[in-house]
Amino acid sequence: MRPTISIVVAIFNRKDELFELLNSLTFQTDKEFEVIIVDDGSLIDLKPTIQNFEEILDIKYFRKDNSGPGLSRNYGAKRAQNDWLLFVDSDVIVEKDYIENIKKDIETIACDAFGGADKAHKGFNLMQKAISYSMTSVFTTGGIRGSKKAVSRFQPRSFNMGVNKEVFEKVGGFSEMRIGEDPDLSMTLWEKGFTTAFFDDIAVFHKRRVDLGKFSKQVYQFGCARPILNQRHPNYVKISFAFPTLFMLGYILGFIEYFILGRGIILAFYGLYTFLVLFHAMIVTKNISIAGMAVISTYIQMFSYGYGFLKSWVLLNILRMKPEDAFPKHFHKQ
Repeated sequence: MRPTISIVVAIFNRKDELFELLNSLTFQTDKEFEVIIVDDGSLIDLKPTIQNFEEILDIKYFRKDNSGPGLSRNYGAKRAQNDWLLFVDSDVIVEKDYIENIKKDIETIACDAFGGADKAHKGFNLMQKAISYSMTSVFTTGGIRGSKKAVSRFQPRSFNMGVNKEVFEKVGGFSEMRIGEDPDLSMTLWEKGFTTAFFDDIAVFHKRRVDLGKFSKQVYQFGCARPILNQRHPNYVKISFAFPTLFMLGYILGFIEYFILGRGIILAFYGLYTFLVLFHAMIVTKNISIAGMAVISTYIQMFSYGYGFLKSWVLLNILRMKPEDAFPKHFHKQ
C-alpha cells in the first residue's frame, strides 16, 4: 500500500497565510491526504477561512486553549487517521508535486522521519527574500536548511517535517518546549534508535518574518533555546552552535582594538565577511537590493542568535538556573 499522509498545521492567528497554504494544497497532483488544522487559541476567527476549502480538501478543524506549537501538533496528531504525520507551518506554500514527491521518497528512502528545505517564492517581498537567504546561507547556518550536500545527519524542522505516526507516538511526540521543540524531537528520535532523512525534492516556500524587528526576536529565541537543547541532548552538542556568539564577541573586540590600539585587523576580517555575503547573495538572489538587505539581516541574525545563546548559556551553566525558570515563556506549564 502507498503511504497515507495527514498534514497537521498548528496555527495562532495568521489567517492570510493559512489561506495561501490551503490554496496551494488544492493544486496537488496527488490529492489523497487529510488536513488537520489546530487553532492554538487564536484571537481571530479562522473558521471562515477554512470553510472556503471544506468542499475541496479533506479538512478537519479543532480549536483549543493556547499551549504553543509543539503540544498543539500533538493534539492534531492524536486525531490523524493516516500512517504518516506531515507537519508544516502556517506561513508556508507548497508546490503542486509536494505530496506526490513525499510519497515517492517514503517508498524509496528508508527512514522513520524526514524533512525538507525551505526557500523564497518569487512573489515574496524583498525583505522576505533577504531573510530567507540569511536563514539558508552557507555563511550563516552552513547551508544545512537548503542543500542535501550540506547534511550529514539531518534534523527535520517543523515547517516541513514528516514522522511515522507509530514512531511519533512511541517517543511521546513534541515536548513541552515552545521554542526549539522540533530539533528536540529530532534528537529524541535519534536517542530512541530511529532514523531521519533529508528529502531534496520537497522544499517549501517559507515566508518567515516580514520585518527585521520580528526576525531579530525570532532568532534571539532560537539562540536562547540552543543551550537548553544542549542540556537535554548532550550527545549532539557541536562547537558550531557557539559560532554566532563568537562572531558577536569578535566584532565587539574588533571595535575595542580599533579605538584603544588604533588597529583594525579584526574588523578587516568582518569587512571581508561582509563582502563575501554581499557577493554570494547577489549570485544567489540576482538582485543587488536583496543582497544589501541580506547583509543587514545576516548581521541581525548572527548578533541576535549569538546574544540569546550567550545569555542562555550563562543562566544555565554559570548561574545554574533551571531552563523553565530561566525562560518560562519557552515552556508550557501543564
